[in-house]
Amino acid sequence: MARTPSRPLEPWRWLGVPALLVILATVAIDAPIRLFTLALPEPVFPMVLAFGWAIIRPSILGPFLLVLVGLFLDLYCAAPLGLWPISLLAAYGVALIGRTLMVGQETEVMGLYYAASVLAAFACAYGLVAIAGHGQPSLIAILWQFAATLALFPFVLMLRNRFRDADIRFR
Repeated sequence: MARTPSRPLEPWRWLGVPALLVILATVAIDAPIRLFTLALPEPVFPMVLAFGWAIIRPSILGPFLLVLVGLFLDLYCAAPLGLWPISLLAAYGVALIGRTLMVGQETEVMGLYYAASVLAAFACAYGLVAIAGHGQPSLIAILWQFAATLALFPFVLMLRNRFRDADIRFR
């Protein structure tokens, strides 16, 4: 049976649209909702892009957009400028290093690599905040945000499945 030709992998489809959706999700989750006087943990939505873009198709456009999305995150969350761009690039680097090892593996293995990538980003962010002298971040708040970001793994799978067949190199 002959395979039908796939659509070309256009940058606005696999980079621009997901970046815009991540920015919209970041703004939407910032609603002041409280449960039992506790604020909901806010996941770092761009982490999905940092991991997904590294495994889908490494290119120079992915890290460049990660820096832009990270700068938006810094400005929106009033974080030290450069905190999230550097942290997202750390996650991208970990995913890029493990990319060849993930090929042909089960979803659980990709989940472990995602967890390692998120851990690298959060460790980088923690270190940068501590070094910058902005005080030591709360470990409980970081663990909640880390867990909420890990819960975004199904979105990584959706992103990968959406664009996996768009490039003949992934067949």
